[in-house]
Amino acid sequence: MSSDKKTLIQPRTLKGFRDFLPALALPREQMIDKARRVFRSYGFVPIDTPALEYSEILLGKGGDEADKQMYRFQDHGGRDIALRFDLTIPFARFAAQHLQELGTPFKRYHIGPVWRGENTQHGRYREFYQCDFDTIGTAANNADIETGLVIHDLMVALGFERFSIHVNNRRILNGLLEQLQLGAKATPVLRALDKLQKIGEEKVAQEMQESAGLAPEQAALILQVIQLKGSNSAVLDQLQSQLGNCEGALQGITDLRQLLTTFLALGIPEHRLQIDVSIARGLDYYTGTVYETLLDDLPGIGSVCSGGRYDNLAELYTKQHLPGVGASLGLDRLLAAMEELGLIATTSGNPAQILVTCFDAQASASYLGLGRRLRQAGLNAEVYPEAIGLGKQLKYADRKGFAIALIGGPDELAKGVWQVKHLREGTSTEVADADLIEYLERV
Repeated sequence: MSSDKKTLIQPRTLKGFRDFLPALALPREQMIDKARRVFRSYGFVPIDTPALEYSEILLGKGGDEADKQMYRFQDHGGRDIALRFDLTIPFARFAAQHLQELGTPFKRYHIGPVWRGENTQHGRYREFYQCDFDTIGTAANNADIETGLVIHDLMVALGFERFSIHVNNRRILNGLLEQLQLGAKATPVLRALDKLQKIGEEKVAQEMQESAGLAPEQAALILQVIQLKGSNSAVLDQLQSQLGNCEGALQGITDLRQLLTTFLALGIPEHRLQIDVSIARGLDYYTGTVYETLLDDLPGIGSVCSGGRYDNLAELYTKQHLPGVGASLGLDRLLAAMEELGLIATTSGNPAQILVTCFDAQASASYLGLGRRLRQAGLNAEVYPEAIGLGKQLKYADRKGFAIALIGGPDELAKGVWQVKHLREGTSTEVADADLIEYLERV
């Protein structure tokens, strides 16, 4: 055996991480492009922040669970740092640092990867993209309502028709707990309620008793209230009847009524918005309206666009009061849902539809020149790099999903024409070079 024989490293990915092949990477980029268009249509502007932050910036902002899931370590300079677990906390730091320059209200969107060392499950990974938008510097309920409208328009732009935006207000839940004299135990109770869809009523009741010390009848009453049924208006009426003597809860109910009324006035189908008192959003920083968006045809995958109001998030970084509201589109979870629902076209992930074949090595400048002309006309085109057998090039074109192959041998080039091969139909047409772009734009 040769002493210089190399030991190959097994190519593999970490648990909870994945590669994106073109067939999925391209649809994800298309999703991002559609989201950007929606954000910009509402006046949101892009920002970016570092993947790494000082740990003190991130710790304690999303609750104990977020802290446990954080990728935290020391860098080469001995600094205590961590990978961001969402885009909201870094935005709060960003706002405290830069808003004197930018002014308020400030509307931003941010698309980038985040990292959470949580247990993997269907549609959930340890590295995933978030697609956030926020309005900071205003406490107006109109900003909350606009957040719901953006969520709605995002889902429609991405091609979904059957979805529902579940909305609640943390003031309502806080008012319920105050009425039961459980205000001091709000954090563990809300974290337990946030798991209702995942673990069920019985286990949530058990967790509230174990983590917050609730009596069984207290847990049962809370679960009864948060699962109120009926039309949106009927649910709000029942809440007002039960919690109307609590000022905070009443304000939450009033805000939700305005949200509901506005959606209906703007012609949005009523089934697209659902008042859902069980929506708690487990992160500690939410203070008002909260949102979760479910797919009617795939509810088990969980919320694909979530968020809410956070009036005190930036107070740890600045004395300036910076109330905010926003939401996050779960790109990777949505992509997994679209795969399962068959909403992603079966494709090799090839963005070009035209292949310019390389028939004659001596004519490479002609082939490269044609590719350049096609791109300048707005047609995506790939030029095959070497003059191998035409059959192999056409096999490559078929595997990559090209619609058209352009063939120009010595005879065609001498006559100033191209053979246009329609690969899906199996037909060919001879087209003059001068007419080629106009012809391709029509097919």
